[in-house]
Amino acid sequence: MACTYIFAIMVEPSKIKLSEVCGALLEERMMAAEAAMISAQESANTNEKSSMGDKYETGRAMSLQERDLYAKQLDALQKEYRKLKVIDAHAVQSIIETGALVQTENKWYWVAIAFGQVQLGENRVMVVSPLSPVAQQMLGKRTGDGFEINGKKEKILGVN
Repeated sequence: MACTYIFAIMVEPSKIKLSEVCGALLEERMMAAEAAMISAQESANTNEKSSMGDKYETGRAMSLQERDLYAKQLDALQKEYRKLKVIDAHAVQSIIETGALVQTENKWYWVAIAFGQVQLGENRVMVVSPLSPVAQQMLGKRTGDGFEINGKKEKILGVN
């Protein structure tokens, strides 16, 4: 009688691929924010005076506020992009620090920038800033160590 064994192999996400994907998504977000900012400025510039008096000034002010909002978003995205570009995705870490890819019992984390969840193949990776609460709990730890976040205990299965 033959026995069949099924092995589940967890393929580790690549930090290089994560860097590429995050960079491309940030570039898309920056282009969208810049386009929205330009559109809001054009809207402010094309508002014409009407017989309704203050309607012109109110519409123009709202367009300028919208432009400023998109300008702030663009600035924040550019800062995250610059932070991403200085991370060495080729480096191998044995302790958790900026640039480390961390596998826990429940999730993958990449300590890099404030970005959120990224789907990379079959893996979902939380891309978190070193200043985030979860990263603060993990920094300096190694494979086998544990940490607690939001009342839940996690064990670190691997660091790269």
